[in-house]
Amino acid sequence: MGRAAAEDVAAIAARARGAAEALHREGVPVRHVQTAFLPEDEVCLHLFEGASAADVERTLRRAALAVDRIVEARATEHPPTHGERGSP
Repeated sequence: MGRAAAEDVAAIAARARGAAEALHREGVPVRHVQTAFLPEDEVCLHLFEGASAADVERTLRRAALAVDRIVEARATEHPPTHGERGSP
């Protein structure tokens, strides 16, 4: 992606979100959760919730975003640590 300005990342995130919303309206169970840009690595990461990697790949194609790979991620819940929201 090269060095991107903040507005470039915002536009990329909007494309990912728009594609996910369009597919969701068509009955594809996919949702864009977040896009993060790692400027030091020149990498953009997209987090989606979806029924399958194929649905996420379809979303990225619709958004015209290049993808190196799609991997499953699993989140774990953890109690807040000192200083996080909800901690004393």
